[in-house]
Amino acid sequence: MTSHQNTQTMKPATAAKKLGVYLEATPAEFQEGVVSRSELNALQADPPEWLRELRRNGPHPRPVVAAKLGVSISGLARGGITEALTTEQIDALKKDLPEWLQKERATQAEVRKETVRIKEKNAERDDQPRS
Repeated sequence: MTSHQNTQTMKPATAAKKLGVYLEATPAEFQEGVVSRSELNALQADPPEWLRELRRNGPHPRPVVAAKLGVSISGLARGGITEALTTEQIDALKKDLPEWLQKERATQAEVRKETVRIKEKNAERDDQPRS
């Protein structure tokens, strides 16, 4: 019996998400094809110029925009940001620091603090001897 190994492939949307780029900004041949696991690994290891350019200047998908602004994806939506943004647009928002962005950053900071508090509380509980 011979073992036959299938090549694992993914949709372009999945590959774009794993690469951290906005699918609609990728080249047509990327959007229209399928991406194998080995092709994805090759793109990550040695990104072509179009991928480097997208990562550098955008447009960036919402998870990347949220991370660059220090807010949640929900915070972006509450701030009225529903589309992909370029690095230039993100930098402008950071410079202008609108009220919604200040509020969402404060909310995100509180969420992080609470997450740390809960993690520490759970660690203390786990360290207690059981009776």
